[in-house]
Amino acid sequence: MPWGLMGASARKKTKPRTPVGERIYAVGDIHGRADLLLAVLRRIDDDLSARPIGDSVQVFLGDYIDRGPNSRQVLDLLVDRQRQHKVLCLKGNHEAYAIQALSEPSVLSEWLKMGGIATLLSYGVKRPARDDDPQAQRETSAALRRALPESHQHFLRHLAPSFSCGDYFFAHAGVRPEVPLQQQYERDLLWIRDDFLLYEEDFGKVVVHGHTPAPEPDIRSNRINIDTGAYATGRLTCLVLENDQMRFL
Repeated sequence: MPWGLMGASARKKTKPRTPVGERIYAVGDIHGRADLLLAVLRRIDDDLSARPIGDSVQVFLGDYIDRGPNSRQVLDLLVDRQRQHKVLCLKGNHEAYAIQALSEPSVLSEWLKMGGIATLLSYGVKRPARDDDPQAQRETSAALRRALPESHQHFLRHLAPSFSCGDYFFAHAGVRPEVPLQQQYERDLLWIRDDFLLYEEDFGKVVVHGHTPAPEPDIRSNRINIDTGAYATGRLTCLVLENDQMRFL
């Protein structure tokens, strides 16, 4: 949706901008859909070839794993992408659970309810016979640690909680209203919903986020939601920001 289709109050404000000469590609929640991620990466490459620019960054908004069938392949693609391009991967609440499960097996029961079973299976790790059995949890956690390549463990442990560029602020879930962006708590950046989604005032920058699936990108004057439920809908959204313009791949 172009800015011209937004509400009158939004049009009165100065359009947010990226730094001069910089383009941002922001990608929503992937959730194990390596097929959709690969297609988006190809579209980004095609766009860069068709519209060369000196400086661009690719920002992934978290929730790379769980639910969909190919979590391991998604991390393979992102790890490889970081070696070839300027890429920033943010932490999602699903990655937070996976990291915690490696050292605190007791969280496995909660993680598996959120779609973690699909991630275990993608690494060849069996689901514990009983999710609430401490011994089974410890065995599953140890099996996952053994199955995770070193590059994947490093990737998961070094995800950024947020990213700021120009007039935009990127976070997986959103931000706590009326708290300065530089003082946000990580839990809010990864988990917040209603307090953020229902807030209609300015956050200081336009917040680009995922976490809450929507049928199509939701563009507001203070935030842009690009989680289009890829694992269930087959639609993975990539937002392109450059100068004071936005478009979608």
